[in-house]
Amino acid sequence: MESMTYALLSVALAGFLAWIFWPSGAPPPAPPVVPKFTEQRPVAPAPQQTSPIPEPEPEPSGARPVETLLEGQIALVREGISPGSIDGVAGSQTRAALIAFQEKKGISPSGVLDANTKSALTILPPALTDYTVTSEDLARLLPVSITWLGKSAQPRLDYESILELLAEKAFAHPQLLRSLNPNVDWNNVTPGTQVLLPRVEYPPVTDKAAFVKISLQQCVLEAFDANSNLLVHFPCSIGRVAAKRPAGELHVANIALDPNYTFDPAVFAESPEAQSIGRKLIIPPGPNNPVGVAWIGLDRPGYGIHGTPSPEKVGRTESHGCFRLANWNARYLAQLVWVGLPVEVE
Repeated sequence: MESMTYALLSVALAGFLAWIFWPSGAPPPAPPVVPKFTEQRPVAPAPQQTSPIPEPEPEPSGARPVETLLEGQIALVREGISPGSIDGVAGSQTRAALIAFQEKKGISPSGVLDANTKSALTILPPALTDYTVTSEDLARLLPVSITWLGKSAQPRLDYESILELLAEKAFAHPQLLRSLNPNVDWNNVTPGTQVLLPRVEYPPVTDKAAFVKISLQQCVLEAFDANSNLLVHFPCSIGRVAAKRPAGELHVANIALDPNYTFDPAVFAESPEAQSIGRKLIIPPGPNNPVGVAWIGLDRPGYGIHGTPSPEKVGRTESHGCFRLANWNARYLAQLVWVGLPVEVE
């Protein structure tokens, strides 16, 4: 700053002396131009624009311990643990589901909805919800032929009744829907009819399973993550003939949603119709397709995990060797698996 002031004074003095002693008769020079200096002050940097930190999403409020077995079954489904078709009855599949939940939560596995289990198994109300039947629902209904040849000629194998459609939508037994809706005439349901259904949904899929285990003795399929945490627990049917039940480590070979089905008479040696047809048939897709709404093929030809048009029969030893799940469980499992996934059958 001092050197700057000195320079200004020197320029001004030189100009003044030149003007005083300039020769007479000559026009005086113009007054000196004094340069202007501007002090450079540091400029504060502009504040950076940052995105606001999002607030964490609040945890669901209002959850409470389950009070009834029906609420318990609905809460189990929301945990990814299927008690079979929801019916409010303490059957073997519900007991197996409760044991799976108890083991997951570190509770002594009793298979009973005791006080400790009720406290751990909470539900976010409502447990039941109103559903309005639409014209689109009713337009789907289509009788299903009782013969293989008749099935192959149909455009699709959709639901036969509105009760069947709604029971599958609610993961429920048809008899439960009849009990919840005593005033509904199921033979005369029209658009706009309101029905009460269990409010069910599986957890959102955020990652794939690391491996699947199938117990032939318990007729149960379970999927786990990479840390061996239980993702899903589903009842399943296994082969009626022990020699046709695959065992050991298999792998997922392919995955198909809403598949068609190739009817091979050689597989149905017990069927007089199959033997009379004597040729393969292509059966169209739909929930009443023999493999339901999802097919998860295994790396043993002809074997797979799939849905079924008869969810109330799941858990029995009646298949030709494949593993049958309720349609809603098969479709959810198809989102968790991947080609090459290990499937251990024990």
